[in-house]
Amino acid sequence: MEFVINKMNRGDWEQVRAIYIEGIATGHATFEAEVPKWERWDAAHLAEPRLVVRVGSSIAGWAALGRVSPRGIYAGVAEVSIYIGAQYRGQGIGDTLLAALIAASERIGIWTLQAGIFPENISSINLHKKHGFRELGRREKVGKMSFGELTGTWRDVVLMERRSKVAGCS
Repeated sequence: MEFVINKMNRGDWEQVRAIYIEGIATGHATFEAEVPKWERWDAAHLAEPRLVVRVGSSIAGWAALGRVSPRGIYAGVAEVSIYIGAQYRGQGIGDTLLAALIAASERIGIWTLQAGIFPENISSINLHKKHGFRELGRREKVGKMSFGELTGTWRDVVLMERRSKVAGCS
């Protein structure tokens, strides 16, 4: 399958949103019960890098970073969001997309990437490990699901981290 990775733009939002909805529907991607409006999503994520994978005119996946804190000492620490459309999972797109996100994050001086992943999402944990993330631990019963089959269930989150060898902190 041929695909290209490039910057996400505002016009991509509807397809990005649809992929986010698919992720929510799995029950193993996020605590979010619904996709926020563009303005809230936009405010919660760094302006760069925001990446999409295009297969022809379709978006197959997206990735973006969010600040973990507004404090200046954490300026180089960001949280990863990566979602692949259901029909494109298991085809290597996530692998290429995460590699591109890491490279782009290092170009803008991000020295630590963090990810919080439900322990049931083995494919995401393995993907992150493949790209140099290590498990820091598990936050037990850190949040309660508010939708779907798992409504009312307390969920653990595996904390993962990747330190850049080129952007500041090695």
